[in-house]
Amino acid sequence: MVLASPHVREIERATLPNGLRIVTEAMPYVRSVSLGVWVGTGSRMERGAENGISHFIEHMVFKGTKHRSAEEIARSVDSVGGGLDAFTSKELVSYNTKVLDEHLPLALDILADLALNPLFRESDIEKEKSVILEEIKMEADQPEFVLHETFISNFWKGHGLGKPILGTRETVKKFGRQMLFDYYDRVYTPRNILVTAAGNLDHDNIVNLVRDKFTDLRERNNLPIDSRPASHAPIILKKKDSLEQVHIAIGVPAYPLAHELRFPLYILNTVLGGGMSSRLFQNIREKQGLAYAVYSELNLFSDTGCFTIYAGTGAETAKQVVSSVIHEFRALKDEFISEEELRRAKDHLKGSLMLSLESTSSRMSNLARQELYFDRFMTLDEMLESIESVTREEVQMIAQEFFSTENIALAMLGRLGETQISRDDLIC
Repeated sequence: MVLASPHVREIERATLPNGLRIVTEAMPYVRSVSLGVWVGTGSRMERGAENGISHFIEHMVFKGTKHRSAEEIARSVDSVGGGLDAFTSKELVSYNTKVLDEHLPLALDILADLALNPLFRESDIEKEKSVILEEIKMEADQPEFVLHETFISNFWKGHGLGKPILGTRETVKKFGRQMLFDYYDRVYTPRNILVTAAGNLDHDNIVNLVRDKFTDLRERNNLPIDSRPASHAPIILKKKDSLEQVHIAIGVPAYPLAHELRFPLYILNTVLGGGMSSRLFQNIREKQGLAYAVYSELNLFSDTGCFTIYAGTGAETAKQVVSSVIHEFRALKDEFISEEELRRAKDHLKGSLMLSLESTSSRMSNLARQELYFDRFMTLDEMLESIESVTREEVQMIAQEFFSTENIALAMLGRLGETQISRDDLIC
């Protein structure tokens, strides 16, 4: 008997008459199935007093549905040795589970129940407000989180993408049952919902199960109108003397998630700050000893992106760290990266990609990402070839496009002392 290769993707797609989409990937060499229900909402879709409501609804569905109590929801997947989770991001809400293939019908029934039948009881809303307010306090005690929120809120100032996913204490306190249902009715509609599954499954069986649960769901309202955000480049210095370090975020605009030059962008990120061999790590931590943590990351969305560098250092060396980052920007603009760096970055990305797609849960999430952002599915070979085809010229071109003085946003938080940063310090 010849088994299907784990490197060949058996992806199938279907759309129900009401517009709900289903994407599956058969992985016959495993015994698990991962399922996800994805809703096209998040903090960027919220307006004014709604800030944080997507995340709040994600919490509230676990407090009880028309068919299950909160305890029954928790026990239902635990009882078969599976896992049940959910998260809210800037653009998506996900409800997902992983179970043995024999428990697939139960898993889908639970996810459908969460997405379709929330109760939003007043007593639960009040209790969950307290939980979310404690979560906001917990995050406020983490300097990196506070720095990130400070940076993002100013980088995309005035747009939903710059709003906190958790909301604020003021918005959360005002959430009520009718407000939750009003927002839920607007966004939990079939054309805004995607179901993905990966593992030991049969596509037609999944489609039938989903149809059975979601076929009665109807479009209710038009989705909120969204706009593309404009990036800003402020310099924000925020003193907090109770901290031992100065936390630094430096960022510039980047391409959207599905941009044709995303792979050269990934290479640039890897070379600059994507690991222990990166330029930032080697030059700022290893050679100069200025920071323990220093790295770069990409936050890419449907229509925009941000390339961010983080570092934590002392007040006396904060300006030196900023100068070192700007020096690396300048070097990437002025000269090609070396062939050795390019080879190392490509191998790092290819290895990370292959390892990230070994599990059913990661494949399930990857299906959602490709359906929602790319509207097509790339084979593993196609992705590997796209990485391999990146040139040094493309990497330099992206650095020249984005690493410009007027593009650079900076936020600093901590024991700043007399530290001052001006636009002249960001010339690259």
